[in-house]
Amino acid sequence: MRYKTIDPNLFIQNRKKLVRQLHPNSLVVLHAHDLMPKNTDGTMPFVQNSDLFYLSGIDQEETILLLYPDALKAEWKEILFIKETDAQLAIWEGNKQTKEEASSISGVATVHWTSAFKQILHTLMGLADGIYLNTNEHPRANVPISTRERRFIRWCQDHYPLHQYRRIAPIMQQLRGIKDEAEIALIQTACNITEAGFRSILPMVRPGVMEYEVEALLSYELLRRGSRGFAYAPIVASGANSCILHYIQNDNPCPAGALLLVDVGAEYANYSADLTRVIPIDGKFTTRQQQVYQAVLRILKAAQGLLRPGLSFVDYHKAVVEWVEAELVGLNLIKTTDIKNQSKEMPAYKKYFMHGISHHLGLSTHDLGDTHGTILPNMVLTIEPGIYIKEENIGIRLENNIVIRADRVQNLTENVPIAVEEIEALMANG
Repeated sequence: MRYKTIDPNLFIQNRKKLVRQLHPNSLVVLHAHDLMPKNTDGTMPFVQNSDLFYLSGIDQEETILLLYPDALKAEWKEILFIKETDAQLAIWEGNKQTKEEASSISGVATVHWTSAFKQILHTLMGLADGIYLNTNEHPRANVPISTRERRFIRWCQDHYPLHQYRRIAPIMQQLRGIKDEAEIALIQTACNITEAGFRSILPMVRPGVMEYEVEALLSYELLRRGSRGFAYAPIVASGANSCILHYIQNDNPCPAGALLLVDVGAEYANYSADLTRVIPIDGKFTTRQQQVYQAVLRILKAAQGLLRPGLSFVDYHKAVVEWVEAELVGLNLIKTTDIKNQSKEMPAYKKYFMHGISHHLGLSTHDLGDTHGTILPNMVLTIEPGIYIKEENIGIRLENNIVIRADRVQNLTENVPIAVEEIEALMANG
């Protein structure tokens, strides 16, 4: 196994948190994601449904978790269904989890093969009043295909039309936004691996190096430390590419005198890091590059200093906007009159800072969690201000990963070089 075994108590406690939010006499059913096909007989790397992993720790296709807290029989309260293996499958794909292994990982005592699911579900649906089903309700989700969950919703409503159907997504949004200490430790490991990857590229960046060469070294450093690789498609953007927010082609040479923006995060045990740093390709920032860099760094530090439990996300965003506006005025990119005369639909600052300041981080890079209410202890957030000046080929985004504590902000990326002097020194000494 690439990573250390996760204590099953994490998943046991996560299920208990969920159960406390359910209506009486209800079932919960969660499905693994599909194994997605490529061309001919190939498949894409499997990515588990993060809600299912959060509640079970099982990272295998064709897995189903069924919860029935009010069941009369103990063996019906929690049931895990896993893919049945055989000798032929083992030859081609290796061993799948046994029932005993799945029980040990998840803490679920009752484990059946997936083939038994519909028969057991039929028995329990005859006893339950309602059922919670899952869909991807992330505000930025785009799901054009019919997923395993969507297909099951249609099947279930067709076979059991008179039951009460409820959404589990709002509950998972609430639960997953507050991290357990075990989860924070896993995210910290992902951040540490990402730090090692970033430090490794500083000596090799120079004019003419291809962006994909930098990506290759990052991949090597992440994999050799137990990560399964990138938590998301890495952005290695030099020169004008640094102003493209989701640039992932990584196929250009690094031009002399320009900047290299690296937005990368390691995945570790399904948990994500999400780091962004900017370095001078020549090893030294120009005066203008440094002016913009220091402006972004000041916004980052101010935002980190503001964050605390009880602060509303609305007030947090409003304060950040005011800091961004002040820095843009100081850089002669906008005028105070532009701010006074701006429209509500398109504020002046958005020409140079187009994205949000923070998002939740965890089992997904853009993890579930409330971003409209109040900031709470044990939320894990990114802080990622940026200023993008297309006409000057200067794109600077700096991103840290932090934990909201009751009395402070814990920076999980505090050891990753960020000061101008430190970055230049590390590049010079490479």
